[in-house]
Amino acid sequence: MTGSILIVDDDPVQRRLLSAAVTKFGYEALLAEGGEAALSALEGRGGSSISAIVLDLSMPGMDGIAVLQALRDREIDIPVIVQTSQGSIDTVVLAMRNGAFDFVVKPASPERLRLAIANAFKVEAMEADARRTTRRGGVITFRDIVTKSPAMDRVIRLAQKAAASDIPILIEGESGVGKELVARAIQGSGERRSKPFVTVNCGAIPDNLVESILFGHEKGSFTGATEKHAGKFVEAHTGTLFLDEIGDLPLDVQVKLLRAVQDGEVDPVGGRSTVKVDIRLISATHRDLLQQVKDGAFREDLFYRLNVYPIMVPPLRDRRADIPHLVRHFMAKVPAGKGGVPPVNSISERALAMLQSYDWPGNIRQLENAVFRASVLCESDVLTEEEFPQIRAQVEGSVDLDRPRVPATPAAEPSDEAPFAASPSFGVIRALDERGNVRTLADVELEMIKLAIEHYHGQMSEVARRLGIGRSTLYRKLKEYGIEPDGGRSAS
Repeated sequence: MTGSILIVDDDPVQRRLLSAAVTKFGYEALLAEGGEAALSALEGRGGSSISAIVLDLSMPGMDGIAVLQALRDREIDIPVIVQTSQGSIDTVVLAMRNGAFDFVVKPASPERLRLAIANAFKVEAMEADARRTTRRGGVITFRDIVTKSPAMDRVIRLAQKAAASDIPILIEGESGVGKELVARAIQGSGERRSKPFVTVNCGAIPDNLVESILFGHEKGSFTGATEKHAGKFVEAHTGTLFLDEIGDLPLDVQVKLLRAVQDGEVDPVGGRSTVKVDIRLISATHRDLLQQVKDGAFREDLFYRLNVYPIMVPPLRDRRADIPHLVRHFMAKVPAGKGGVPPVNSISERALAMLQSYDWPGNIRQLENAVFRASVLCESDVLTEEEFPQIRAQVEGSVDLDRPRVPATPAAEPSDEAPFAASPSFGVIRALDERGNVRTLADVELEMIKLAIEHYHGQMSEVARRLGIGRSTLYRKLKEYGIEPDGGRSAS
């Protein structure tokens, strides 16, 4: 995958250093001095060429966390590598919860930055390949919903009853819980299964284009309308229209939507007559629409028209029993053997227990992305805790932050960069041998590798990251020195 890398940092020196580094890696660097400038660059003419972002978290005005949240709200799906000089576990947890792909601490070594960018591009390339090979045109039924949860059994029973009629359905639930999958299963199990299924994300459409996209427009009806556009309602004629994030629709558009739902008619922008449509309407939202009605942000009459048959999809944290089944389902979807990726056949019990202990604020979508990334970057056929560094940091961080640490001498203060405590004797490597001569680099390297393996409890991904080398390089050096990975013991 090639493309530009957007560097976002308020420090001009850091921007210049990072620009030189990514240019040396073979990428084009685009620079932004703050969060607002970064969003403008992403939404500007050259935004489509940006393939990754290196983002400083501590900036005046719109900081890095606010940028991550804005990217998520605008559904801009670009891998973000965050960097900060404050490498506490709190910062890691907050950044990863807001969608960061990777995390580096200033000053990041060029090798560490290069590896983070390479991993981001590798995962993105595999995701693009998976999207190309996935055909969403096939009919989806309730058998395609992976679940063993009693909470989801109730959802499926309700949805199966809804599939037998044409009444409007409102699917509620947090972002990423699978609302569209439920909608597709309803359509795939009803009489309109062979008809169009048209999806509209109401929250991702600019306000000035919502009416045109939903109801269509005539040629010349406004500036830029060079061709006639039918609109999503007409596209979905005889089939199903799925309006995702219905709570984000502007009030003036809600009036027209109400008429379309009541009368089965739409008014194209600039049109002289109405157009009759026959659709099955399914809406979805992560918002509390009833509260929006009380706040005056959503029309009460439209709410009751849409909320004829409500279905609430529970968050993943309330259906943890589904996690093992979902993990194996997502592992099987990774294109095996492509891009040098070995097929991943299983996941360790400890890794699975860790995934089940996490709250998954992004729900199933976040779990799928985490499993996909882990499977792509895994160098064996078994997923372990090491393949989920962000999840592990958040799970362990949520515990370790509240756990009192044993006081240590100033030389043994725990590093802020990761949740690993240093022992009082840790951190000293001899420069001279017994005769007072400088030790060879090979001897020092060997001792450093042993020390790192012991310090990070044999977690080889963390060892490689902290040493600033790739895992394959680390294992090659272990082989050269005759070291077994478990504890740094010599094999001889």
